[in-house]
Amino acid sequence: MNIFTYHLVEISFSYAVKSLFVNPLDKETPGLVHAEYMTAMKLGAPIFSPSRFLTRQMAVFAQWENEKALDDYLQKEKFGAQLNNGWHVRLAFMRQWGKTSKFKIQEHKATLELASSPVVAVTIARMKPWAIPRFLRWGRPVEKLVRDHNGTLLSMASFKFPNTISTFSIWKTEKEMTNMVHGHSKMAQPKRHANAMKERERKSFHFDFVTLRFKPISEFGSWQEKDTYIPYFELHTT
Repeated sequence: MNIFTYHLVEISFSYAVKSLFVNPLDKETPGLVHAEYMTAMKLGAPIFSPSRFLTRQMAVFAQWENEKALDDYLQKEKFGAQLNNGWHVRLAFMRQWGKTSKFKIQEHKATLELASSPVVAVTIARMKPWAIPRFLRWGRPVEKLVRDHNGTLLSMASFKFPNTISTFSIWKTEKEMTNMVHGHSKMAQPKRHANAMKERERKSFHFDFVTLRFKPISEFGSWQEKDTYIPYFELHTT
């Protein structure tokens, strides 16, 4: 069964610079469907700020034919060993909004066992260059909403030169995530996301855009000295 993974890892500055030009995850890797390799960003940080782009923190979002292909890569390949030094979560596909030509979205959809089960959301957007200033004006308030939301367990953004922007968030429950999306959460200015989506529908910021929702299967490793971002696994694993 196909699985998706989201990885966070710290690398050296020299490796980070090299990776701006050469993707370390070879597209010919056995069992790899597609991968996006990106520089991490801090949600809501000022655009022209050293804290915005976290040069040595890298995010990899990938689709694999099965878990064996993933495990083989992590155990046998040089960059796989680096990913193993970070943190990652394994994901089963649930829902899709928008379109993407890079990933293969399967017909089989996972379901949550309980209303209290966590969910993961990943967005990948290829920006229209002339739309970036307008996107930033509408997007940064949404970043702050997600970053500060009491329903998130972990939230990140990432960027790949020249025009790929992505977001990643783990939510305590699906209801808390959908309430945020539709502007019903108990946060200040709760309609920031809903208003930005209306603006996107009026005039799109992107030429390629997809939001994917996942059921988290398991997590491995640690990130920023924390090894459990999804306490659900501890509570429901026998």
